[in-house]
Amino acid sequence: MPAREHILHKIRTAVGRSSGQPPAEIPPVRLRFEALDISERVRRLAERFSGQVVHGDAREQVARLVSGKRAVACPHPLLERLGILTLPEVETLGGSVGQIRAACAAADIGITSAEYGLCDTGALVVLAGREESRLASLLPVVHVTVLPADRILTGLDELFTVLPDPGAVSASMVLIGGPSRTADIEQILTLGVHGPRELHLVLV
Repeated sequence: MPAREHILHKIRTAVGRSSGQPPAEIPPVRLRFEALDISERVRRLAERFSGQVVHGDAREQVARLVSGKRAVACPHPLLERLGILTLPEVETLGGSVGQIRAACAAADIGITSAEYGLCDTGALVVLAGREESRLASLLPVVHVTVLPADRILTGLDELFTVLPDPGAVSASMVLIGGPSRTADIEQILTLGVHGPRELHLVLV
């Protein structure tokens, strides 16, 4: 028996199948998640988030973070409602892709909102679109994200119950678990190679 067929035979035997047998129907998706109140969701997200978490008045917190620096922000309704777009250090992104890219590359801080937070992993869910640019969360050295506490979910299972088809609302859904890091070169951990070196979460 050729090596390939021998390997496939062993796999079939292990799962109780025979050659040529059609696969069984895919079972229905089962999504399960805990029922947690907001305070517990906030506690778990803050505990597992790989960055700095701050609470309180969002405009004041962002003003403190951007003081003396150049910042760009996405024109998201949440950031506008909180008064973040009117901070003197903050430039609201707009114009062509080239203009947005140039502004983000020159900025010290990029400010975005997050669509959701996942408290089981401490990750943020950012949907790219007309009001959210991926560049604002990737090019500046520091990324500041604003997230309403009532948008914290337990995890991916709950995310896919509230957002079953992400592709229908955005061309890109990014899960941000913390500052980019790599140890490819001589196993030395380096931050910020593929994105920001520093991440701040402002909980509203």
